[in-house]
Amino acid sequence: MATGTLSWLCVAFVICLGWVVCDDREERIVRIEQGPVRGYKEKGDSIFTFYGIPYASAPTGKDKFKAPLPGPAWLSVLDAVNREITCPQATIYGTTFPGTVQENCLVANIYVPETSKKNLPVVVYVHGGGYQVGSGILREPKNLVRTKNVIAVTFNYRLGIYGFLCLGTNEAPGNAGMKDQVALLRWVKKNIASYGGNPEDVTIAGYSAGSSAVDLLVLSPLAKDLFNKVIPESGANLAPWSVQIDPLENAKLFAKSKGFKDVDDVYALEEFYTSASMDLLISTGGFFDRTDVSFVFTPCVEQKTSKAAFLTDSPYNIVKSGKYNKVPMLYGFADMEGLLRIAQFDSWKDKINANFSAFLPVDLKFDSEKEREEVSNKVKKFYFGDKPVSQDNILAYIDFMSDVYFGYSSLKAVKLYAGSGNNKVYLYEYNFVDNSAPAIPYTDNVKGATHCAQTLAVLDGIDFMSQDTDETDISEEYKKMKSVVREIWINFITTGTPVPLGSSLPTWPAVGADGAPHMALGRELQLRGALIEERVRFWDTVYERHYRVPQPPPQPPTRHTEL
Repeated sequence: MATGTLSWLCVAFVICLGWVVCDDREERIVRIEQGPVRGYKEKGDSIFTFYGIPYASAPTGKDKFKAPLPGPAWLSVLDAVNREITCPQATIYGTTFPGTVQENCLVANIYVPETSKKNLPVVVYVHGGGYQVGSGILREPKNLVRTKNVIAVTFNYRLGIYGFLCLGTNEAPGNAGMKDQVALLRWVKKNIASYGGNPEDVTIAGYSAGSSAVDLLVLSPLAKDLFNKVIPESGANLAPWSVQIDPLENAKLFAKSKGFKDVDDVYALEEFYTSASMDLLISTGGFFDRTDVSFVFTPCVEQKTSKAAFLTDSPYNIVKSGKYNKVPMLYGFADMEGLLRIAQFDSWKDKINANFSAFLPVDLKFDSEKEREEVSNKVKKFYFGDKPVSQDNILAYIDFMSDVYFGYSSLKAVKLYAGSGNNKVYLYEYNFVDNSAPAIPYTDNVKGATHCAQTLAVLDGIDFMSQDTDETDISEEYKKMKSVVREIWINFITTGTPVPLGSSLPTWPAVGADGAPHMALGRELQLRGALIEERVRFWDTVYERHYRVPQPPPQPPTRHTEL
């Protein structure tokens, strides 16, 4: 906004009317509990955006691994234009996510349609990034909001060690990043009505790690009554990478890698982390190169002694028991999720042939190395037969990676949900691939829908890291697919079912405990039976005998102090 008289006139009109045109942009001021916030609508657009609103405060210093604190308050108008704030995070192959890194990074972004409608349904999107990287603007929901049917929220939460160090002590109880997400949902409950949203009609959605996160929020008593529908997109709470199997051991190994030796004293270990610099805490490079289907610092099972705990039992036990928030779920993944690991194929194929057991999921346990090798050989034979992994069977490699990272855990969770009393879970597989998409290397023009391909159809941009919302330069088929998928998502957000009565889309029943049916989301929508049945049955035989349930860190010893 221009300075001087024009600036003051704009503010005056905004306060009185709620919006005004200044500098070719319409402004809107919204009054929330913390103070007035100003958002903008770009010329020619139909939505107002409010960026960088502090929904909570991340504690710092020795308290930096604790639950978030209340957000700040202000008297003057907060200009909600800051898209740059990011939480401290690791790098991937030397690349850092763009933005301004700061420890106090807990901000929300609100997307509001220009409409006279009130009490709109709300969708809150949790970003992906393996719980290690990303921010709320990694993908944006502008085109979803341009339908004028929903208000959308994205946000930052603490990542990596900052968000998921889990020692079981007072200073680092665990799951700070998940408690950030709960704080955001509480903020939405209190404030979204000021934007025209319905605080009693909130859908939580997420992609990749965000998908795992919303699936975990379903299980947490802290999040009860904060949402009424869930959309997990390519990531399950049962995934091997979703919940740390042994969080204390993970904390010890990282500390050892930085030269700290007194790791068996949990209070010395706590002091190492609470006094560590930001540079040290984000130096977790290589997390994406792990072969055991884990990213190390992710959510954990906490001690049951804490009333503020986010998760006090394993996801498997909670879902099987039926003691969770039974809300409608739109649950699924893409048909070739394993393309997430296609870039590693040339460097990993020889390692797989030399030591396949190193690629078994971290949530499997064995009584001996002999047993581990027996299972390893069984898995390798199932996917690759008696042949070595090579360019000739790259599709089997993709199937294996698809199953261990996303497919099996998602379908296991869906069956458990249906079997424990949730009769409103709608299962899908996204398999649309545009003709312009590149073929899979070493194949005769075989193509598949990659990791979170359905998210690319729903949210903005053409490729996963793009923030370009101009979708004019894509094929007509892809435009049609985006339109159909967004219609399904809007249907679910607004009604709790992907295909409500009166829709022209094919009838879509909820999934049963047998894993059927599911909707194939491709060039044509087709209702089909169970997904990847043979592969699911195979992994059932493995996990029934070798599943390693995530454990909380052990209760720390009583700290003795001198009188």
